[in-house]
Amino acid sequence: MESDIRRPADGSSFFRKPSTAGLSAPPIGSAVDSLSLSDFPSPLASPPALPASAPRTPPPLAESSSTPAVRQPSFRGEAGTLFGIHIVNVLFTLGTLGVYYFWAKTRTRRFLFSQTEFAGDRFAYHGTGRELLIGTLKALLVFGVPLLALYVIRERLDVPTAVKIAAGIVSSAVGFSFVPVAIVGARRYRLSRTSWRGVRFSFHGRTWPLMKIFIRGSLLSLVTFGFYYPVFLVRRHAFLVSQSYFGNERFDFSGQGRDLMEHFVRAVLLTPFTLGLYWFWWTARKRRYLWEHTRFGAGRFRSTVTGGALLRLHALNALILVGTLGLAWPWVKVRNIHFAYRYLSLLGALDLERIQQLAQFPSATGEALAGFFDSGFDLA
Repeated sequence: MESDIRRPADGSSFFRKPSTAGLSAPPIGSAVDSLSLSDFPSPLASPPALPASAPRTPPPLAESSSTPAVRQPSFRGEAGTLFGIHIVNVLFTLGTLGVYYFWAKTRTRRFLFSQTEFAGDRFAYHGTGRELLIGTLKALLVFGVPLLALYVIRERLDVPTAVKIAAGIVSSAVGFSFVPVAIVGARRYRLSRTSWRGVRFSFHGRTWPLMKIFIRGSLLSLVTFGFYYPVFLVRRHAFLVSQSYFGNERFDFSGQGRDLMEHFVRAVLLTPFTLGLYWFWWTARKRRYLWEHTRFGAGRFRSTVTGGALLRLHALNALILVGTLGLAWPWVKVRNIHFAYRYLSLLGALDLERIQQLAQFPSATGEALAGFFDSGFDLA
């Protein structure tokens, strides 16, 4: 009877119970017979490979030590915008009899800094026109009055000749000492009012060390008929750079003045034969040397400017200014900035995580002196 009962072809019951064929264990004998030694993992076999993951993108400031990153500053501003600022500054300065000059200088500097970009972020300038005005008044009171008094004694008063000679010597000494005072004060003020990524720059140098560099450099340059100038130049630059900070990270300079001596002598000797044009090549060589010996943390600067490029820049700038009667000054300014950044770069890693802000609030008196003596340097 059982053999006459026909079951479905798939072996399931007529009662439509869920199939458990996939969960039932095979017969013991067949399971053992179907296995071989190759089905068991060897104790010496390597573990199974993990699935490949998507490549991770490195952080923006992390570089491989074998291929250091190269960063260049860039200027995003337009000369037309600077021209508008310049026209307003001129009109307001004339209308206020020169009082607006300090706010005009601040507006120009703020625009230039805000349009300067490095590693994806722009600089910021935090100085104010009021600070420059107060600094100028202090400079006139502290430094201008003594010079005026010495001038009156030397030129206007009826005093003995010895007194006039002494007044002249003191006036020259005081005027000479003002130059390092102005440089230190201006650099301290300008760096403290400049920031990048919310961190400010600063300058920790004192006046007296720079004063000694100036006295020694001036005397030796006079004795050597100017041939000591490259050493004087490099020592002054080393002092200014090595006392400059970004947050709590210090810049460093490792140059030696004797390295530029040969190039300086060559420029002096070739001056009459090149009508002075070879000084463009001296300036380019000097600029390359000073930048290439400047470091910041693990990074070092590099300049590739050439004398021919400098000559073409200044020649065309002169033609533009003469042809426009000076109205194209904003375009010349922007050209100079683009030129400077085109040949400048920073090589190496930047460890910004360990850089912290240092508080510094210097006055603008040195800035005012630098403007009076024209001894400072910056974008504006």
